[in-house]
Amino acid sequence: MMELSVEQIQDGIKRIGLKGRMDIEGTESIDLRLAVETAAEKAFVVIDLVQVDFLASVGIGVLVRSAKALRKRGGDVVLVSTVPIVNMVLERTGIPDIIRVFGDLQSACQGLMTSL
Repeated sequence: MMELSVEQIQDGIKRIGLKGRMDIEGTESIDLRLAVETAAEKAFVVIDLVQVDFLASVGIGVLVRSAKALRKRGGDVVLVSTVPIVNMVLERTGIPDIIRVFGDLQSACQGLMTSL
């Protein structure tokens, strides 16, 4: 089962931290809550994958769906990832072409500031 935590980290930016495996079971446990947390009008969100140790295609789908929904409402989302296996999956699936990926929280926040 995955864990999801939420915090406001600076002006208008929300950090959603995920922990665990983004496989079928893990993703099912956070999918609805992630949708709720990214449903705000013009939300700017950092999804922190630093504590995610496995990312399956179902997890990628959840991330892409969240990003598209946020952008339709004028918001934006970026990812933070430092786990080599997760980074490899992100790269191989072309996610950086859809959602910007940063190596640390500070860079991710700076990247989002350009969207505000």
